[in-house]
Amino acid sequence: METIHRVFVGDSRELAAIDDSSVELAVTSPPYPMIEMWDDLFTGLDPAIGDALASGDGRTAFEAMHAQLDLVWDELERVLVDGGIACINVGDATRSLDDSFRVYANHARVLEAFESRGFDPLPDILWRKPANSAAKFMGSGMIPPNAYVTLEHEYVLVFRKGSERRSFEPGADRRYEAAYFWEERNRWFSDVWTEVQGELQQLQFEDDDLRDRSAAYPLEIPYRLICMYSAYGDTVLDPFWGTGTTTLAAMCAGRNSVGSELEEGFVELFDDRMADVPGLSQSVGRTRLERHREFVTRRLGEGNPFEYEADHYDTPVVTKMERGIRLREVASIDVLDGGVENENDDENEDKYEYRATHVPLSLE
Repeated sequence: METIHRVFVGDSRELAAIDDSSVELAVTSPPYPMIEMWDDLFTGLDPAIGDALASGDGRTAFEAMHAQLDLVWDELERVLVDGGIACINVGDATRSLDDSFRVYANHARVLEAFESRGFDPLPDILWRKPANSAAKFMGSGMIPPNAYVTLEHEYVLVFRKGSERRSFEPGADRRYEAAYFWEERNRWFSDVWTEVQGELQQLQFEDDDLRDRSAAYPLEIPYRLICMYSAYGDTVLDPFWGTGTTTLAAMCAGRNSVGSELEEGFVELFDDRMADVPGLSQSVGRTRLERHREFVTRRLGEGNPFEYEADHYDTPVVTKMERGIRLREVASIDVLDGGVENENDDENEDKYEYRATHVPLSLE
């Protein structure tokens, strides 16, 4: 099995290189409005944002920042298939402007944006992202009432384009082979993820600005979401590609991917991350299988039998739908286009393209 992974260097507010209704799943983490590290980016898109921040008008700045994200959500609506899923990882912001401290509810504004575009909200996920400090408050210490709760969670907002679910041909191998284990379903489809930790990206950049803006989410988040909401053969979009974590997850999960990124410096560094993908994908697959076998041992020890056997692995499974599960690993990655000009786009943005060859997970 082969998958194709494309990255376009350009502005996600206009994804001209991506066809209408060509993407089954979007998984992304946009820049969070009202987080200071993103002020310069948003101001570059709309100078009025910088003026609002300078004058202490947080409400105006907040709405103007989201107005820029709205243009990306317009494009996302266009490229998603009917019934396609969008997973948006976003955190709220706390900030003081003009000596007034408050929270800016990014998740609520993104929810409003997708509903206004006809998306149906699905149950969302909270994942805990611990703060470095042991202190669990901000403000005036031990004396009430002017201390504030520390935000230690982010949201994964989940939306479906339209009210109808995607349909598949009966018994489609690409769907049943992409099944997850019963115990994975119970863990992944919980609305609170406490075992996923934030990670500091140790990346080497000559450009200090790139280093400051390399705030990627943990690989576990896009990997889970891709497994939960797509099948083999599907294409996953990340319009805020960053360091390519969603593409790495798609490679490990055996899906195609497409991304858009403003900073070519991030894409140029992706070759270094690609070298680790074969080993990473094998490790991810083996870990899933090992955890399942540990679950089997515990369940049998509790006196609970299994009715079914997996078709491709020497292990029992709980449900009939799990029997066809077939994990894959990346055997090799070829660079098809490395920063070539994209002739089909009016902006002539650079395109990077990779081909990953997948084989059944090796157990030796």
